[in-house]
Amino acid sequence: MKKIIFIVFLALSSAGVIHAASTDTRGYHMDPDLSDTKSLQRGARIFINYCLSCHSAAYMRYNRLGKDLNIAENILKDNFMFGTDKPGDTMNVALRPADGEQFFGVAPPDLSVIARARGANWLYAYFMTFYSDPSRPFGVNNLQFKDVAMPHVLWELQGFQRPVYKTVTHKDGTITRVIESLETGKPGKFSAEEYEQTIYDLINFLVYLSEPAKLKREAIGVWVIIYLLVFLVVAYLLKKELWRDVE
Repeated sequence: MKKIIFIVFLALSSAGVIHAASTDTRGYHMDPDLSDTKSLQRGARIFINYCLSCHSAAYMRYNRLGKDLNIAENILKDNFMFGTDKPGDTMNVALRPADGEQFFGVAPPDLSVIARARGANWLYAYFMTFYSDPSRPFGVNNLQFKDVAMPHVLWELQGFQRPVYKTVTHKDGTITRVIESLETGKPGKFSAEEYEQTIYDLINFLVYLSEPAKLKREAIGVWVIIYLLVFLVVAYLLKKELWRDVE
């Protein structure tokens, strides 16, 4: 029995190491707050304006979005629903996968559950580490996703970053140049702090998008635990009463 427990623990530990190695976030970290409705509203606006033209969110309906984020239907129609006039429609795009593959080399993925697949920190690092690279088709590359096919759609807000290289000498004597950091090249409309807040709001929204019922599920879970604890006390007292004569 002890061997079985040890094997299970070792397997879980190994899985955690593998997961940590596959989700390098390059020091970027954020704590999503799904109770911050204003942040989610701002993130939804960024998503609609900059992401939804190529990326769909096919598992989310506009009316569900409006209800969860306290967005009135008239505001929803005027500022969020550019591809349809039916609030019950899902957040699809007109771009066909074949056209996306032709334009970008790969079809833009649906973003409904991207935050659950990649993680908030990975996405945060991704949007923070675009840099100029003339060798790439769109003139940019990404530290988090090397040779990414997506252009830097938020370049007007952030501006362009340029890489700072350092020389590394390996044990076998070979010398390579690696990117040590990124520095501001051409500035954008936003300051660094404003851009970081924008990305926080966008990723916060993507986390909500991946599991819209998370807050409600967690709230229900608390009441379920309380119910089970109360039931445990009642069951214990009932057991003591029924077994009193036997003992």
